[in-house]
Amino acid sequence: MPYFGLIVLVIWVAALVDVVVADDWRVRHLPKVGWLIIVVLIPLAGSLVWFLVGRPEGARATPVQRTTGFPEYERPRPAQPSNPDDDEEFLRRIRERAEAQRRQAREMEADKRADESDE
Repeated sequence: MPYFGLIVLVIWVAALVDVVVADDWRVRHLPKVGWLIIVVLIPLAGSLVWFLVGRPEGARATPVQRTTGFPEYERPRPAQPSNPDDDEEFLRRIRERAEAQRRQAREMEADKRADESDE
């Protein structure tokens, strides 16, 4: 059993990491801080008890839908293109804005020439 200490260390570190990253509301039987204290003070037994009793059921099976507490942010959003060049509406608005700016610049240039010719 020369590797027993290494095995205990690996189990202990895995349990510590698992306790720390577990969501508070999903931990079973004790608060998260209580489990952390047990795992730290009793490395092998505390780690095994954590994995058998305290760890959330299906902890890695399904991702948790996080809620913000603000329903307006939790609604599903329409899919948005990842690249602005793929968004036709965005490109159309940019072209319209550029054309409006060119038109405005031409009008200002024409007004400037008209003012210079009046002098």
